[in-house]
Amino acid sequence: MLASDPHRAYLAPSLRYIAHLNAPQLNVIGAGEPALPGISIGHNGSIAFGLTIFGIDQEDLYVYDTNPANPLEYQYKGQWEKFVVVRESIAVKGAEPVSVELRFTRHGPVIFTEGSKQRAFAVRSGWFEPGMAPYFGSIDYMFASNFQEFKRSMAHWGAPAENQVYADTKGNIGWVPGGLAPIRPNWDGLLPVPGDGRYEWAGFLPGSQLPSSYNPPQGWFASANEMNIPAGYPYRERKLGFEWPSRDRYNRLTEVLGAPGKRSLEDSMRLQNDVLSFTARRAVTMLLNLRSPDSKTQAALTLLRNWDFVERTDSAAAALFEVWWSRYLGYLYKEVVLSKTAAATMGPPDPTALFSGLEQPHTVFGSDAQAKRDWVLLTSLNLAWGYTEKLLGSDPAQWQWGKLHHALITHPFSAAVDGPTRAKLNVGPFPKQGGGSTPNMSSYDPRDFRQVAGPSFRVVVDVGNWDNSRAVNTPGQSGDPDSPHYRDLTELWLKGEYFPLLYSRQRVEAETIRRIVLQPR
Repeated sequence: MLASDPHRAYLAPSLRYIAHLNAPQLNVIGAGEPALPGISIGHNGSIAFGLTIFGIDQEDLYVYDTNPANPLEYQYKGQWEKFVVVRESIAVKGAEPVSVELRFTRHGPVIFTEGSKQRAFAVRSGWFEPGMAPYFGSIDYMFASNFQEFKRSMAHWGAPAENQVYADTKGNIGWVPGGLAPIRPNWDGLLPVPGDGRYEWAGFLPGSQLPSSYNPPQGWFASANEMNIPAGYPYRERKLGFEWPSRDRYNRLTEVLGAPGKRSLEDSMRLQNDVLSFTARRAVTMLLNLRSPDSKTQAALTLLRNWDFVERTDSAAAALFEVWWSRYLGYLYKEVVLSKTAAATMGPPDPTALFSGLEQPHTVFGSDAQAKRDWVLLTSLNLAWGYTEKLLGSDPAQWQWGKLHHALITHPFSAAVDGPTRAKLNVGPFPKQGGGSTPNMSSYDPRDFRQVAGPSFRVVVDVGNWDNSRAVNTPGQSGDPDSPHYRDLTELWLKGEYFPLLYSRQRVEAETIRRIVLQPR
C-alpha cells in the first residue's frame, strides 16, 4: 500500500485536481496541479508514487552595494554592473495604466532597495533555473515501470524539492528525494551574503547522488517533512538544508507503523486522519510532577494530565493545550532564555529547539535551571488558562477545541465581492480537529485559530488491486461555484472518509454518470 496526503494552503477551487489519463502507452490516475499536465501523485498500473516536501535549501539572499553616481548599477567583482531593467504597464479598470519597473541582477530579481544606504537585495533560487517548471518532473516518472526507472526519472526533478515514496506490484517499496541542490563552497546558505562575486554556487549536486532507500528492512517507509538525511550519507557536508519541521509527526507514524502486525487499507486511511499529538504528549510529560498553589494552574495541570492527547473537536484539553502551545509557552520561554533584543525580534521558537531547552533545562537556563524551567511551564500554563476562559467561558466542561479551531476555505475573489457572492465562493467555516503536529496536519494562525494549511488531497493506493484504492479532495473537483461538485467532497474530507479511486475500464464505465465527447470538426 502507498498513502500520500501532501499539504498545501487551503483555497477554493482546490489546489489539486484528480484525473485519470488514458492514452496509448499511458494509463495513469491520481492528482496533479491543475495548471500542469500529468499526474504527480497516484499510480500508472505498474508503480504507485506520492510526495511531500524535502528540505533542500534552494534559495539565497544577496546584498549588493549600488553605485552612488548611478543607482542602476551594482558592484560585482570590483566593477559596476548594470541592473537588467524591465518595464511593464499594468492595466487598471477605470483608471490610467500603472507603469512598474522590475530590476534583476545576475543572480535574480531585486526584491528591495535601500537608496539611503545604497544597497539592493535580490534572490537567487533554483526555481529560476532553466527547466525548473514545478512538478513537471512527473512527466518522466509517469511512464516508469520499476524502481530503477523511477529513480532515473527523479534525477532530473528540479522544484520543489520532494520526498517521493514508491511501491510496485512486485512488492518493492522505496524512497527517492529529488530537487536541485546548490553547491555552496564557502557558506551554508543560512544568512544573506554579499552579491559581489565572493559567494557563488559551484553548480548543483547531481540528482543521482541524493540519498535514497529501497526495500528498507522494517518493511515500511514514512516521511513527514522531517530531517531524514541518513547519517552515513557521503554528501551530508554539502549542506542540503538546515531548516526542517519537528519530527513529532514522523514519530507518531513510526509508533503506529512500527507496532507488530499487518496493516490494512483501512489502517492507512485512519493513520492519514490520526489526530494524536506527539507534541502534546511530550509537553505534558514535563508537567507530570508539577504542582501549583494557584487553583486555576492546578486545574490546568489536572485537565492535561487526564488527556489522551487526541485533538478531537470536542476536546477541552486540546483547546487548552493549543492555546498554551501556540500563544504562551514558546513566547515566555524566549523571554527568559534570550536577550531582550533577540526575544523582541524573533518569532516563536522552533519546536525542536524549544523541546531541547525545556527537556534539558541545564543547557539554556543557567543557575537554578530546573526551577526556572518549571516557572516558565507553570506561568505560561496559567496565562493560557486565563485566555481560554476569555475565549470559551469560565466553565472548562464547555470548552471545545472545535469552537476555536476552524477551517474556512476561501476563494481569491472573496474579499472583492458582496456577502451573498462571498458565501457562494467560500467554503466553511466549520470546526476542525487536529493540530500542527498531528499526522492529519492542521496548522493554524494562532491569532484566530483558523486552519491555514494541511492535506487537501488524500490517496491510499492498494498496489495491484487498483480498484480498491481510495481518494478524496477538498472542497470539490469543480472550479465553478454553481456546480454541485464545487464543494461536495468537503464533508467526506472532514470526516476522514474517501471514495473509490476506480481504475479498470470495466469499473469506471459501470460507475460513469456523465460522458463528454470532444470531436474535431
